Parts: sequence; structure tokens; C-alpha cells
Amino acid sequence: MFYCIVNPSARSGHGKNIYNMFEEKCRLSGIPYKVVFTKGPGHAMSVVKRLTEKSASEGDKPSEPVNLVVMGGDGTLNEVVSGIQDFDNVRLGVVPLGSGNDFVRDLGFPRKTEELIDQILKGEIVRKLDIGNVHYDHMTKTLSRLHDERIESDRRFDVSAGIGFDAAVCEEALSSKTKNTLNKIGLGKATYGIVAVRQILHADQPACDIETDDGQKLHFDHLIFAAAMIHHYEGGGFNFAPDADLQDGYFDLIAGGDMSTGQIFKALPMAYFGKHYGQPGIYHIRAKEIKITTALPLWVHTDGEVLLKSDSITLSCYKQKLNLLS
Repeated sequence: MFYCIVNPSARSGHGKNIYNMFEEKCRLSGIPYKVVFTKGPGHAMSVVKRLTEKSASEGDKPSEPVNLVVMGGDGTLNEVVSGIQDFDNVRLGVVPLGSGNDFVRDLGFPRKTEELIDQILKGEIVRKLDIGNVHYDHMTKTLSRLHDERIESDRRFDVSAGIGFDAAVCEEALSSKTKNTLNKIGLGKATYGIVAVRQILHADQPACDIETDDGQKLHFDHLIFAAAMIHHYEGGGFNFAPDADLQDGYFDLIAGGDMSTGQIFKALPMAYFGKHYGQPGIYHIRAKEIKITTALPLWVHTDGEVLLKSDSITLSCYKQKLNLLS
């Protein structure tokens, strides 16, 4: 059985067309399937919780694994990963339909969607990837405009999680009417550039302390951002962590602070090409667990999804938890 989670608004509504291809292949091959079209923030996560909680509560593993197929962007995928209750018994296929698709950029997926669906329907695990978890040590009452109805103190992520500048850009862009308009003509990414400039000029830059489980420490008088990376890319193609290993159980933490406006504007385009290491104010460390505290609450994102502001978070990396069919 394949359970297909579809974001019908992905690619300005073209997600349904991709699903129709998946449905036809299942019918022709006699493969049983069910589909759920997401209805809004939090829906995909609640559906996946229901599908996977039974196997998580049983003493003996069921003979048949739960096969999930996600058709949507990084946000839909984040909800699915956050909803999984039993990673050992779940196999995940991903058909990227978002405007950013940072999860798949360093995975070498087939370019043709038909070939990707064929690979997924073989039902074979082709790789195991790390996942991360954000624990909100302090949850403020300042919530994102597109937050889930219920926000828990832990949230998983499969690409990256960040606090500060990158999260603020996501929060503003995700609820931007400009993005919706530009998405219709295939220019949704331009929204992030417009918002990024505004955030660089006007965002708060509070003091920050970062400490890892192995004793590494960073202090900034003025933090710009800190991003715990599993994959190489975030923000729709910025190569923030060019040396990241998706299976080693470690984050690549990229942090920036105590920089002039000119230094920020210089480093940001270099980050798109993964050439920002060594720039003034940019730091790179690797760790399994990271605690970040800030003097003021800042927006926090998980795979580009923003729920609330926090001034204290703990990030943990779990090695090779995600079984991929694609």
C-alpha cells in the first residue's frame, strides 16, 4: 500500500496533474494506494501521525511497512517527517513540487517525474538520511502568520533549521501576496530576494551564545543568523553547507554575526555558490547537538516553515533515520 500526500496548490495547482500520473501507474501495475490532498498548515502532519502511530505502539513490527509518497514542496515534506511516529517501519518517496526544493538538490533525483515515480513504486530503500529536531526551550507567544493550530515544543526537520535572518525572511515571504503573484509566472524565488534586502537593513541583531555537545562555543554581540544544516542548500538554492554529509549524524552549523551591512551584502551572494566560508563574521562548526540562546526572541524556521519566535533552542541530529525510496 502506498499513501500519497499531495499539496494540491504546489506549482500553482499542477500537483494534481503529477498525482494523476502516479494514480495511473498504480492502477496499471495493480498497486494499492490511497491519497490525501492537504487542506492547510498542519494537515499533512496529522494525517501521517494517524498512519504511523499504530506501528509505533505495537510490540511486534507489522509485516508490511508504511509507504508514504509526498508530492509538494519542502514545507509539505517537513510536515510529513514531523508526523512520522515510527521511522523504522516507514519508507518515504518524495516527488518535489515546490519553488525551492532544497531537499532534493544534492540527491541526484531523476529529472523526469515519470522516472522518479517508477523508482518510488519499486518499493526499495535506496538510501538513509539524517534528520534533525528542534526543541524550543522557550516558546514565546509571538506566532507566525501561517502557524499550525497546535504547536508542540519539538519539531523535526530534514534540510535545515535556523534562527534569525533566514527564518525572518521565510516568515515574511511565506505570507507574502507578492510571492503568490510571482509563483504564477514562475518567479516565486524573487520574493525571497526582495524580503532579504529588507531584513538585512532592518532586522534585530541581538547578542547570542552558541554551545555544542562537544564543548565548542561561539559568541556574537550582534547575531545575524545561525543555521543547522543537514543538506547543502537552503533558501531555494543557497549553498550554505557545501561540505555537508547527509548521513554522518552531524550538523554543519553556519553562523554569521558582528558584520557591517557591506560585509553582509558581500557574503550573501557568495553563499549562493558556497564560497562564503572564511568571510569576516562567518563561522562553520560541526556538531551532533547545538544550543542557541539569544538576548531577544527571534524567528525560528524548520525547512523554511516558521511557527514562532524563541530565544532559546536546542538542535539534535539523528543519524540515518529516514528511509528513502527515491
